[in-house]
Amino acid sequence: MSLVTMRIIKYIFLLVLLAIIAVSVYVATQKGDFDVTHSTIINVPKSVLFNYMNDYKNWEDWDSWKEDDGGMKFVYPENTVGKGAAYSWSGTNGNGKIITTFVKENDSIAQKVVYGDNEADAYITFKDTLGKTKVTWSSKGNVGFIAKVKATFSGGVNNMLETRFVRSLNNLNKVITREINTFNVKVNGIVNNPGTFYVKQSTTCQTVDMQNRLLIMLPKIVRFFEKNKITMNGSPFVIYESNDPVNNTVTFSVCGPLREEIFLSPESDITVGKLEPYSALKTTLTGDYSHRSEARKKAVEYMTQNNILEYTTLKRIDVYVKSASDVRYPSKWVTELMIPVKTAASPVIVTPPAQVSEPIITQ
Repeated sequence: MSLVTMRIIKYIFLLVLLAIIAVSVYVATQKGDFDVTHSTIINVPKSVLFNYMNDYKNWEDWDSWKEDDGGMKFVYPENTVGKGAAYSWSGTNGNGKIITTFVKENDSIAQKVVYGDNEADAYITFKDTLGKTKVTWSSKGNVGFIAKVKATFSGGVNNMLETRFVRSLNNLNKVITREINTFNVKVNGIVNNPGTFYVKQSTTCQTVDMQNRLLIMLPKIVRFFEKNKITMNGSPFVIYESNDPVNNTVTFSVCGPLREEIFLSPESDITVGKLEPYSALKTTLTGDYSHRSEARKKAVEYMTQNNILEYTTLKRIDVYVKSASDVRYPSKWVTELMIPVKTAASPVIVTPPAQVSEPIITQ
């Protein structure tokens, strides 16, 4: 190699090095702070959208981060719904975590986001708009050097993040519209159900907030069985204790069937009850819980057409054959709605919670 050629290579190397240094200095001096907000209209009711976004197990189906990183893997803790819920991920583009710091049911969700050396506070709000929902996603924080390098070639940090928000919310609209609108209702007829002991946790809330409470309480009942190494004798179910149409509130109990009676600590918020054998009209809803009212309507129409009388002093029950705890996709959830009916057999009796004597199992 000639001396001239060596000098040319040397000059080229120095120019490339100077260019790299110049770009690094330029990127390092750029602001890493960002403040991004994007809104869009999602084609489902507000309560449905809120419940869907409030459960982090649904996020991997629509968040655009996964589109940009095919090797991304998600990790879920016990709690993925409501305040304190979280999920984390790892991938070729880095690791991250999101934690819910505040929730106002059917209104807003606040989050803390950590992604590599980047941190942000995010806020999601939900507003009714003619049966659809205006969702606004805001994020404010700062990014590190690597993210600033990427942003330099993407129109800046704000533009890069807003593009991600747009893609994610567009994905969300497609996914949730498909999942929520895919459902089926079948009236099965009258069935005879055996009695059972059960554990339950009860609550009273606004009727519109019931679904969100249910998504939190169902996994808790499942974890109770797992923690105490008890086998659930069938699927979990909900007993509708009472409702107040004036104040739009409902009182319900989330229950787990037992093979035999157990005794609990008096301090536990989970109690024991007994369900006597009963007859009921069974209607199966395959799909999201938001279609429960339509399933009930078809059940009542069937009863009217076939001269079947509801046993109104007894309580309606929903059995969660496949719930959010079993499968992530709402279109695959299976709920059996049981309306007590009058027959020649003995009536349904839901007895008061069993009295505690000596506790042998604690929560």
